[in-house]
Amino acid sequence: MNDYALHYGKVSVNIEERRPIKTDQDTLRETYRFIRTEEDDSDNTWEQRLAKRYYDKLFKEYCIADMSHYKDGKIGMRWRSEKEVISGKGQFICGSKNCDVKEDLSSYEVNFTYREAGENKQALVKLRVCPRCGEKLNYRRNKDNERQKKDKKRSQYEERSAKHEKNTKRKHTEDVQHWAGDSSSSPSGSGGCSLAESPGEEEEDDKLFRGMFP
Repeated sequence: MNDYALHYGKVSVNIEERRPIKTDQDTLRETYRFIRTEEDDSDNTWEQRLAKRYYDKLFKEYCIADMSHYKDGKIGMRWRSEKEVISGKGQFICGSKNCDVKEDLSSYEVNFTYREAGENKQALVKLRVCPRCGEKLNYRRNKDNERQKKDKKRSQYEERSAKHEKNTKRKHTEDVQHWAGDSSSSPSGSGGCSLAESPGEEEEDDKLFRGMFP
């Protein structure tokens, strides 16, 4: 009917705009919570009931991690599904999403900081990963520690350099002052003190000599 009206233009028909259909997956994206609270459970809407049913099916002992942006310090976490628990993924197989290593796994307690529903949240979660993924997990922290060590060494070096320069300037100033003090004093033993004879004694000597030699 709508096509007929558009083609012939004689029949006026209100054509409703097509709106995208909201799927269950879209609803879960909006209502899912990494850790549900009592307030979330008290909401009895259909969307919240769907989110709770999905949440209850997850296994929350260990997490699965997305480390695709580990160099930026961004690591995603999610709980394991039943299929992953049965296969051992996240417990007997490395918990990194794209890693299947089974040897030398280590357990970590991670303070997971995330943003959800416009709020910043934190949760302490467990993660089992291989040594290589463990380095990725701690990559940002190790880089920060290295940077702090370099900054500390640079600060200590600058402090020592400034102290050495200060001591050098002070010693130079003392040497200059000492040299100036020596040059202003008269040298010892340069002529000593001369005693001039008084005129009276010289005249008496002349009279004496004249009396002896007429």
